[in-house]
Amino acid sequence: MLLSSVLDVGERLYGLHPYIAYGFYGLVVILVFVLLIRPVYVILIKQTFNIQTSLDEGTNLKLLKQSARRLLSYDFIPEEYKEAIKLNISNGKALIPVLSKVYQGPIKKEMRNRMRKHAKTVMVSTAISQNGRLDFITIIHVNLRMIKELVELSGFRPSYQQLTKLSLNVITTALVAEGLENLDISDVLPQSTLNSLSEIPLIKPILSSVTQGITNALLTLRIGIVTREYLFTTSKELTKNAIRKTALLEAASLTPQVVAEGLAIFPNKIFNLFKTKKTQNESA
Repeated sequence: MLLSSVLDVGERLYGLHPYIAYGFYGLVVILVFVLLIRPVYVILIKQTFNIQTSLDEGTNLKLLKQSARRLLSYDFIPEEYKEAIKLNISNGKALIPVLSKVYQGPIKKEMRNRMRKHAKTVMVSTAISQNGRLDFITIIHVNLRMIKELVELSGFRPSYQQLTKLSLNVITTALVAEGLENLDISDVLPQSTLNSLSEIPLIKPILSSVTQGITNALLTLRIGIVTREYLFTTSKELTKNAIRKTALLEAASLTPQVVAEGLAIFPNKIFNLFKTKKTQNESA
């Protein structure tokens, strides 16, 4: 589409004067290089942000101390972990094992909670909206926001290039996982659960929409788990096939809990829609 538009404008300018068209083409080439090719190249050659590698190497102690101070401001981290950070924050080498325990404990636990929260949002939103384009925008927005939140939970502040490359790696790894296209929701939820869903008031008429919402929630969980694996797996251990397998299995285990939490608020969402319409009619 872009090339067609450029050629169309260039052809019109050529009718005015050939050199005007040549100047236009030259300007387009420069803009494409500056605005598209160069940024993409910078992102591709940028080292992927990785927490575990930073801890293992321990080369930038100043950065580790800054991250530790950010962790102290998080309410979900227990006081015993915070006391350990405060006690060792002046000693970089002693701080590394303390941070490792924090990341493996409360940080990963909070990451899982954030994944479930965003997956529930995707499930309910896409099940109710019934609009393919809106669903697509919702899924992209929620998942990119989730990736950013998971990275920020680490206390590190990666550059936009690092964050962009991480997001690209995560999404491509999650989307091309083998077997996702043929995944049946019954492979994740037992048949008894699906039968119970069909008996819930207001759910049976829109069961297909709910099923689609569950599938989208599963995708969100997988993207969140892949993000965590990229953050906490060293480059030597990092294989996309292993990450895909881990993400699919763990996402499948988390999906029933997300579905239960989503369905708990799902009828209320529907009732509120009707209530809003009724209130508007009464006001009219």
